[in-house]
Amino acid sequence: MTLHTAGHRRGVVCAPHAAAVEDGRAILAEGGNAIEAMIAMAASIAAVYPHMNHIGGDGFWLIREPSGRVRALMGAGRAGAKATVRFYRDAGHDAIPSRGPHAALTVPGAIAGWLLAQEAARANGGKMPLDLLLDGAIKHAREGYVVTRSQAQLTKEKLGELEKVPGFAKAFLVDGKAPDVGAKLTQSAFAATLDHLAHVGLDDFYRGDVGREIAGDLERIGSPVTRADLEAYRAIVEEPLSVQAGDHTLYNAPPPTQGLASLIILALFARLRVEKAETFEHIHGIVEATKRAFRVRDRVITDPDRIDGDLNRFLAAAFLDGEAAKIDPRKAAAWPDPSARGDTIWMGAADSSGLVVSYIQSIYWEFGSGCVLPSTGVLMQNRGSSFSLEPGAVNALAPGRRPFHTLNPAMAALKDGRVMAYGTMGGDGQPQSQAAVFTRHVTFRQPLDQALDAPRWLLGRTWGSTHTNLRLESRFDGNAVDRLMSAGHDVSVLDEPYSDTMGHAGAVVLHPDGTFEGGHDPRADGGAAGV
Repeated sequence: MTLHTAGHRRGVVCAPHAAAVEDGRAILAEGGNAIEAMIAMAASIAAVYPHMNHIGGDGFWLIREPSGRVRALMGAGRAGAKATVRFYRDAGHDAIPSRGPHAALTVPGAIAGWLLAQEAARANGGKMPLDLLLDGAIKHAREGYVVTRSQAQLTKEKLGELEKVPGFAKAFLVDGKAPDVGAKLTQSAFAATLDHLAHVGLDDFYRGDVGREIAGDLERIGSPVTRADLEAYRAIVEEPLSVQAGDHTLYNAPPPTQGLASLIILALFARLRVEKAETFEHIHGIVEATKRAFRVRDRVITDPDRIDGDLNRFLAAAFLDGEAAKIDPRKAAAWPDPSARGDTIWMGAADSSGLVVSYIQSIYWEFGSGCVLPSTGVLMQNRGSSFSLEPGAVNALAPGRRPFHTLNPAMAALKDGRVMAYGTMGGDGQPQSQAAVFTRHVTFRQPLDQALDAPRWLLGRTWGSTHTNLRLESRFDGNAVDRLMSAGHDVSVLDEPYSDTMGHAGAVVLHPDGTFEGGHDPRADGGAAGV
């Protein structure tokens, strides 16, 4: 069932785990603002959903201020000073490993993003002390959290890759085996780290005692990230990318995220003038727009320091008109593409001041690199495994570079005055699920819970699959499936009516009358709550 809430007057939150939802709602109930609620949820979700994210990963925020201005907080970690092509070649690697110490090659950027979010919260009247914001997460990590279906399943599936990785077995296995659903695990070292940060401040993660312990553990296991890398790292504030789609203004995060692709998809679909949801025209239109958007993404998105030219040229009306004209309304364009995967969470929050927050936090693959640092309990991401060891590649490895990110938080200012923050996890599926939810709820006026519940599709890569075909959940109308196949789409209908392959989507909406609405995916373990 889709967990959905509406009609609240002080604020609303949504997240893929019920404990994080409750921790965010409690902050709103105590008088905190939406940004403070999101900081609390960002910490909480790492404590109770560690297979999907942790503070050893990265994070990206879109914050809509009461004035209407939208800002992007970019917590994208950079490759360590020792992360050179020679380092990997000398270690015998033809590609960057996906697991283990050599996969943990980028600085965790999430906490630096929380630091900027704290500043933004205070600038918007926030007064909540950090120890209160982190209290829920500390309790979950110290006293224990309940293993969800997805954590149990993914631990079992990936056990062969992860059981020998430093720190993993102690943190996430029970007697050397994957935990059962409902088992209770603790993250005691992580709880102590959060407790320390709550009293001395988040900056300590990079430039204090916690940073020293992180660096020491990384050196001992052989990671190329150094203490100097941690000390030098800071998240940054950027202007978001934006585009007009019909009468709506859409926002998303700039590079190194794939936010550009998400905006292109919806801008192209708006130009197709599709009149009805759940039809061949609806699904085919978004799939074909996705192909065109991904071709742009794969050609240009990298570390923003390496991008030449203004990316707004891809959001200009002339370019989008031309791309839309290339979409055949009856026939699928060819689509082969290489494979990848991803593990991430998206969460949303809004409050009565007009603050609306879209936030995404990730360790890349399930359990990231798998490395759990013993002194701090930090689970390190493997985001840097998306770098290439080939010097001429778009995302070539070099010390200090930021890797390509599938992460992209979305937001929209709608023509009727509503403000909607929305997003999902799921690699290449993120822009597609965003488009599915947005078009269903906004374009075709489906209720939010129905838009989140409806069957979804995926073209390409997520969750470790090697498939690049078009996969659909089993609840789609057979006539639409037949027409997609007849149009030349390489279609595979999944057995599951609700598949994790399609990501965990959610949304919060601020209505012009000051009420709020929120909902989260039935494919996840969370929901929405308001005050």
